[in-house]
Amino acid sequence: MSKGFATDNLISKKSKKKVISNEPQGRLISWSPWPPANFQTRYPAFPFVLTILIIVIGQWYLSLLR
Repeated sequence: MSKGFATDNLISKKSKKKVISNEPQGRLISWSPWPPANFQTRYPAFPFVLTILIIVIGQWYLSLLR
């Protein structure tokens, strides 16, 4: 069932390689599809940026109501 130019020998070599990383695997919340477990280490400023964004949008929204 080989398709294309790949051979069984080439496929078996790729499948034997395993990447071992120090990053946690899985999900931060077990039942949620988001965020991944490495989200906090990959984007450490996310809570700060999200807070600033909410404040700016809130001030803009309040200025429209006046």
